[in-house]
Amino acid sequence: MIDQPIHFSPYLKSVIWGGDRIASYKGIATDQQQIGESWELSAVPGHVSVVDCGPLKGKSLTELIDEYGAELVGKPNYEKYGNRFPLLVKLIDARADLSVQVHPNDELAQKRHHCPGKTEMWHVIETIPDARIYAGLKEQITPDEYESRVADNTIMDVIAAYDSAPGDTFFLPAGRIHAIGAGNLLAEIQQTSDITYRIYDYDRRDKDGNPRELHTEQARDAIDYTVYPTYKSNPVGDDLANCKYFDVRKMNLSSEARKVSHDRDSFTIIMCLHGNAEVTYNIPSASSAVTESQFGTIKMAQGETLLFPATMTDIRATGTGEIITVQS
Repeated sequence: MIDQPIHFSPYLKSVIWGGDRIASYKGIATDQQQIGESWELSAVPGHVSVVDCGPLKGKSLTELIDEYGAELVGKPNYEKYGNRFPLLVKLIDARADLSVQVHPNDELAQKRHHCPGKTEMWHVIETIPDARIYAGLKEQITPDEYESRVADNTIMDVIAAYDSAPGDTFFLPAGRIHAIGAGNLLAEIQQTSDITYRIYDYDRRDKDGNPRELHTEQARDAIDYTVYPTYKSNPVGDDLANCKYFDVRKMNLSSEARKVSHDRDSFTIIMCLHGNAEVTYNIPSASSAVTESQFGTIKMAQGETLLFPATMTDIRATGTGEIITVQS
């Protein structure tokens, strides 16, 4: 039985476009430079999250699922994914524009890479003036025109662009062209997949002076060429995104306890975006009697992420900040 939420050591990833905000945002002391990503919760091979405190310290996320199964992730997730944790949760800090990308859907990713596809969502935390998000096509193009526009550097002319602001949300199903513009600090929730097709990269060079690899041909068949009226989400209430892969909600906290309520038999991920939070949770017991000792409390600071097992069904939060909650 797991009797407390689980905290993992973040994987800090330095990249060519990375900024300098993630460490200070999370309150981490490090000399690492150009940190573009903090993988808060990951089961991607080679970067599986490891518990960094408490009685489970040193265990990987995969080992925990092997040991606790449905008790940790919920029966539907365990039956569908086995010991593969279904979601990857990140913080992203873009000092420069990220490459224009697209991700394959499940069918194409399984066929080509023998892994899941990637549907994801972004929730903007901080921006600088003139920060932008790029998502979707703003005019109809054909696959042939896509290739020609990549070749003559005009692909950006047909991609929808949005001035971004804290609180903005973008849902990005597999197949949708997208890019994070310079100046955005955001949370990303996605399927557990590291498959990305790079479409355009502003003719940037890597650290050795070589052009960064593009995946023009692979992306051609992965793109959804449908044009939609808008690609920016308009959340209703607390709901930020709800699809077959994840359910993401936002909560503004106060001194009055709010229940972190979802409808799924699933683990719950809580990420503290601003301020602080105090979270109470029920401690699973073989007894049906509910007593005060069956509840625990944990405090969260800005930038922290916790995983609550599926058996913790009565989770409540108070505080002075903002959190997002995630289930699969």
